[in-house]
Amino acid sequence: MRLSSLKLESVEDLFLAELRDLYDAENQLLKALPKLAEAATAPALKLAVSQHLEETKGHVARLDRIFRELDVKPTGETCQAMKGLVKESEEFIQAKGEPSVRDAGLIGAAQRVEHYEMAGYGTARTLAKRLGFQEIASMLQQTLEEEGEADRKLTAVAENEVNVRAVSTVP
Repeated sequence: MRLSSLKLESVEDLFLAELRDLYDAENQLLKALPKLAEAATAPALKLAVSQHLEETKGHVARLDRIFRELDVKPTGETCQAMKGLVKESEEFIQAKGEPSVRDAGLIGAAQRVEHYEMAGYGTARTLAKRLGFQEIASMLQQTLEEEGEADRKLTAVAENEVNVRAVSTVP
């Protein structure tokens, strides 16, 4: 929840709102990813989620650096979209039934998160470029690439292992 209503008088205001949204989203993920990794049964999925947790710590640190460079506090936003995505993933975490089918659901939930983050980082990167913050744009691009790689890893785990096993469990 915003500490105040959103007021966009300039592109700088929009840029800061985007960064704060991403910051909150990443911090929510720091709490959610360990639960997802624990719920996963496929070793490759556990590994992919655990690796992305470590990357997410780096994303938060990178955003902290960006806020320091801008001399702005990172607080003030709650990413409602990430709250919803995390809540949906919790449904799969708590689901009963065939483990490989649940893993397939976990992958889908994780990929929805990655796609949301990629949209946010792409927007923030573009705004940073327009505002002349080239170094910040480069840092945001690095995170965008890491989010894309996480998505590709999840696709590979799904296509090469989890979905194959899930489909073979159909009676």
